[in-house]
Amino acid sequence: MNCPQVLVLIILSLRDVIEKLFSDAIEQRKEDILQNSDVARSLATFQKYGNDQMPTVRNTGRINPQGGGFFSGVLTALTCVAVVLLGYHWSSREFEDDHLVHKPVAKWTAKEVIIWLEQLGPWASHYKERFLLEKVNGRLLLTLTEEDFTKEPYSIENSNHRKAIMAELERVKALGVKPPQNLWEYKAVNPGKSLFLLYALKSSPRLSMLYLYLFDYTEAFLPFIHTICPTQEDMYEDTVTKLIDLQDPSWKQWREFIVKYLFLPYQLIAEFAWDWLDVHYWTSRFIIVNAMLLSVLELFSFWRLWSRRELKTIPHRMWRHFWKALTQGLFVAIFWPLIPQFVCNCLFYWALYFNPITNIDQVVKEVRRPET
Repeated sequence: MNCPQVLVLIILSLRDVIEKLFSDAIEQRKEDILQNSDVARSLATFQKYGNDQMPTVRNTGRINPQGGGFFSGVLTALTCVAVVLLGYHWSSREFEDDHLVHKPVAKWTAKEVIIWLEQLGPWASHYKERFLLEKVNGRLLLTLTEEDFTKEPYSIENSNHRKAIMAELERVKALGVKPPQNLWEYKAVNPGKSLFLLYALKSSPRLSMLYLYLFDYTEAFLPFIHTICPTQEDMYEDTVTKLIDLQDPSWKQWREFIVKYLFLPYQLIAEFAWDWLDVHYWTSRFIIVNAMLLSVLELFSFWRLWSRRELKTIPHRMWRHFWKALTQGLFVAIFWPLIPQFVCNCLFYWALYFNPITNIDQVVKEVRRPET
């Protein structure tokens, strides 16, 4: 079943439901409309088209026997959801988040200081009124010390809260701007790296994590491993706070990470996205679903190799995949300055919101394969 047929079914089904629920109001509306001859002719033509389409759709041999009609409808619905979600982010301030990742801290207004404070975690909201009363702007924020936070008018009695604020304030002083703390801020600061990681983690999760460990240990790998393999102390802190002052992973964290890295790499991505549900509600769900689908597709690939008795070819396939990924990465790095930002944004949001939908179709095709 193609998309137009699915839309016809949806429209006609909605029409039938509405006619049953609001029969009296519809009859009254019909009488009013039929008084206009042009509208009446248009409605009659539309009704005839719907009646002609219904037998064709119902008699299509590809619908129910293999579930094609159902999954086509699911894909259409998910595509609509993705378009709506993308439009929402495109029009909202959260789409590129706030501009503090580019604005020097000395130029922050009092309201922007509150934005910075609130993003430290839910606990920080308890202190925003004190900052507002003092009209703390960027210049004043840079002069504050931990001793100042223990006194009036701030009176932050919780020592952990003071340490968290001071740790983040030291990062702001070192960078001169607000460090990125979520996906949109990270994309605004690192557009190329965010696009690279999004596609690399999808096609080569193990190589991508190895890359993060070797070349981006402090900024990316440490937050990643502490999120997916938290210590006992990290489990009781909110997402942003526990990523402020990171230490090297313990052996227990390494053991947990390596097992999942070897056998369930996409689960690591899903766990990372799950931990950010409070920050990115719908985006995290798209990432989690996509990680699950990619895990299923990888499982099908191994099953196909096992059924064909081609497991011995895995090292050769891995080596070939490595060179393919390396070649593509070098190609993108060379031509990156020439790629328009609009094209990069389209590729980014396609991989983020629409790739899960295409993966659903791939999973369905794999399930229908005779050897599966």
